[in-house]
Amino acid sequence: MKKLVLTLAFLLIFTPSLTWADEFQVAVASNFQAPSELIAAAFQKKTGHKAILAFGATGNFYAQIKNGSPVSIFLAADSKTPKKLEDEGMAKAGSRFTYAQGALVLWSATAGYVDDKGEVLKGGKYAHLAVANPEKAPYGAAAYEVLKNANLLAQLEKDKKLVTGENIGQTLQFVETGNAELGFLAKSQVWKDGKFKGGSGWLVAPNLYSPIMQDVVILKSAENNKAVEDFANFLRGKEAKEIILSFGYILPSK
Repeated sequence: MKKLVLTLAFLLIFTPSLTWADEFQVAVASNFQAPSELIAAAFQKKTGHKAILAFGATGNFYAQIKNGSPVSIFLAADSKTPKKLEDEGMAKAGSRFTYAQGALVLWSATAGYVDDKGEVLKGGKYAHLAVANPEKAPYGAAAYEVLKNANLLAQLEKDKKLVTGENIGQTLQFVETGNAELGFLAKSQVWKDGKFKGGSGWLVAPNLYSPIMQDVVILKSAENNKAVEDFANFLRGKEAKEIILSFGYILPSK
């Protein structure tokens, strides 16, 4: 027994790779759900650490974090919200960086419904168009920009054709279930390996809305948590970048 104890003590002292697995909470903007699940699984396989993911609207997560939610790291759908947390002293200084640039699409679960130039929007033959809440979801704000630029927003609101999702995940559900014939979504939700996963869609021209730069930031409560720091670094690495690209995101230039 004494020999076994001494052996374990030797391993703990002299084996640098022997570390304890850790768990931590990650708040993830709904548009990034699918890639984050793959990234978290790859990270756990490599390190043993488990990232526990929660999905929702960026604005809602901000409110929850302000109210003391035990989040260690936040993958937002914009750059403004993580910077705000940083400026307010609620995030680790210098931990914020852009992990992806998002893209907006107009999509329908029905094949052939949405043309590749988005002309279906102007026809007005649909009963409902789904959008995420522009006050809480950056992709919703981008959708409103597109509709304003096309001079369609006022008429759609007057005709009560807009169906608003709490976040971009719920907006996708509206379209998938047929509660809305079409909707503005994150490209990543309906795109994989260079094509739409089904239905029909329009890749919205990027000049019609402000760039969707998605930032990550480590929260103050986790500033000394090595597992969280490792996750942030993993997000910058080759394996994570390949996953991000496969869902139609643009990688940041730096």
